[in-house]
Amino acid sequence: QVQLVESGGGLVQAGGSLRLSCAASGSISNSNIMGWYRQAPGRQRELVATKSTSGSSNVADSVKGRFTISRDNAKNTVYLQMSSLKPEDKAVYYCYIGQLGNPYMTFWGQGTQVTVSS
Repeated sequence: QVQLVESGGGLVQAGGSLRLSCAASGSISNSNIMGWYRQAPGRQRELVATKSTSGSSNVADSVKGRFTISRDNAKNTVYLQMSSLKPEDKAVYYCYIGQLGNPYMTFWGQGTQVTVSS
C-alpha cells in the first residue's frame, strides 16, 4: 500500500499562485509516475500533470505555460507550482501515483481544494 498526503491548496485571486505538495510513503516502487489530476463540480476527473521517476512529463494543454510539475525522488514527493491561476482552475486536486509493474497499481490522495476568485 501507498499513502499520499497532499498540502498547499487554498483560496487565491485570479492571477495568483499556489504550490501543491504531495508526499508518498509506504511500498513505493523504484519506477513510478506521480502527479496531479483535478475534478471540478459536475465534471470528470482530468489530468493536470504527471512526472515519472525517469523525468518524463505529461502536462495538460489547459495548464501548459502556467503550471510546473517537479519531483524529489529521494523524498518521494511531487510538487505542482501553479501560476497565473484562472477561475476555471478551481477544482479539487488529487495526487496520484502509478507504480510500474505487473500489475500496474495506482493510488490516490484525499484531494485538496483549490479555489480561484475572479
